[in-house]
Amino acid sequence: MTISPTQILLILVIILLLFGAKKLPDLARSVGRSTRILKSEMREMSNDDAQYQNTHNAQQHQQQAINQQNFQQQQPQQNYQNQSHQQPNTNAEDFWNKPENQPRSQN
Repeated sequence: MTISPTQILLILVIILLLFGAKKLPDLARSVGRSTRILKSEMREMSNDDAQYQNTHNAQQHQQQAINQQNFQQQQPQQNYQNQSHQQPNTNAEDFWNKPENQPRSQN
């Protein structure tokens, strides 16, 4: 659906008849003000969003740094614990030769 030039002209004539020639400049001014206010508010909202994102990103980086520090502090303790609890390598034959791993008889 396209609007032809004659349809646009007809719409303008109807608007002129409804509002009158004296009120049209006031109407145009109020529409212009409303548009400026809307643009201003949209700009402020995008600035608020950007500020929120910056704050949120800074908090995430700070939390990651804290987590990294905690991880690095725990790492030596875990390595020590892992070294003290290591079991010697055993092969499959040794596993099955242990008494607790033998098949049980059903009586």
